[in-house]
Amino acid sequence: MTDIESRIDTSRPHTARIWNYWTGGKDNYPVDREAGDRIRELHPGIGEYAKADRLFLGRAVRYLAGQEGVRQFLDIGTGLPSADNTHEVAQRVVPDARVVYVDNDPLVLAHARALLVGTPEGATDYLDADLRDVDTILAAAAKTLDLSKPVALMLLGVVIFVEDDEESYGVVRRLMDALAPGSHLVLSHTVTHPDMPDVDAAVAFWNEHGTPKLTQRTPEAVARYFDGLELLEPGVVSCSAWRPERPAPDVAMYAGVGRK
Repeated sequence: MTDIESRIDTSRPHTARIWNYWTGGKDNYPVDREAGDRIRELHPGIGEYAKADRLFLGRAVRYLAGQEGVRQFLDIGTGLPSADNTHEVAQRVVPDARVVYVDNDPLVLAHARALLVGTPEGATDYLDADLRDVDTILAAAAKTLDLSKPVALMLLGVVIFVEDDEESYGVVRRLMDALAPGSHLVLSHTVTHPDMPDVDAAVAFWNEHGTPKLTQRTPEAVARYFDGLELLEPGVVSCSAWRPERPAPDVAMYAGVGRK
């Protein structure tokens, strides 16, 4: 058993594996499926969040690679590989795109090395690090990415795991401060909203039974992550409403893209 495999805990449900279950993946365990079904009972639409967030990722990456000329992506909180991962979307647009994935989930890392393989022209790398380890991430990412040139910082559904507000804003600022002008922040976050009380119930169930625990924030609090950046249209909205290819129902996962 490798060191990574020894860190995989199958006795408690895990957010990355539940997300994988909701999106139709097979990298999950009975405990994850049981928790996922229970959460879906509390909030029947929650399985759509994972799909909406993945579609947002694709639209944002295609826009940045195709319209903004971004050739480098730093994807922190990667999650389990599925269809249309960041490097696949980017390298379809620009084959020489360079992507660094960062996650501290041992199951994600075990799968990443086998599944996240990019084009010969580009580069794809993987780091075992926590979002809070900013200096470690930047130093290791600089071996693959040229941080003197624009980078898209991808933080999809990951700052929700930093409970303290100021710490979470500070981590994002430190990462963006280290990136060159023309870099972009792509961020999504579960929100609490008076029109969606069942979301709060689902999150409360998760925090009681699952790992790691997550923090909801209001749409206004999510918008704070983009302070000091040029927020692209349509701003911070439900991720299903960010430049959709076709109309889709709003979900309690808000997202935005900002330019440095």
